[in-house]
Amino acid sequence: MTEVLVISISKPLLIGIYENKNLVKTYEDEGKTSDVLPMLFIEILKKYDLDRIYYVNTPGSYMAIKVAYVFLKTISISKNIDLKACSGFSFNQNSPIKALGKKYFIPNVNCDEEIKVDFLENNTRMSAFELPKVINNLKFSENTLPIYNLPAV
Repeated sequence: MTEVLVISISKPLLIGIYENKNLVKTYEDEGKTSDVLPMLFIEILKKYDLDRIYYVNTPGSYMAIKVAYVFLKTISISKNIDLKACSGFSFNQNSPIKALGKKYFIPNVNCDEEIKVDFLENNTRMSAFELPKVINNLKFSENTLPIYNLPAV
């Protein structure tokens, strides 16, 4: 089974190709999701016969999430490839993720579903996003719509 994982909510954009749940190829690009994702997928779809696509649908850059969702959903429908979603906290060791201005999305350690938006404390640990070596223990959702965590302005 060949699967692809897309993390587009921060720079660099990360894409991992997985064979039987194990990472076999990594793509990394600093460009805008709207420019980079289509170009990388042209290459990926030429090389691989994909069975499933995973992407990060929350929290992070709204525009990157929207672009990734529309693009990947289109690929999913047109090529009949299963699409699933996951939280970005699964790929940065549950550290805060940039929101707006000087605020960050902060996971609630007591509740998997709750995310608060706040300023960081001085001693807050930040981790970069990483593609996991194996994807068999991650919690992916059938609900692939983008989840927006900021309150209305």
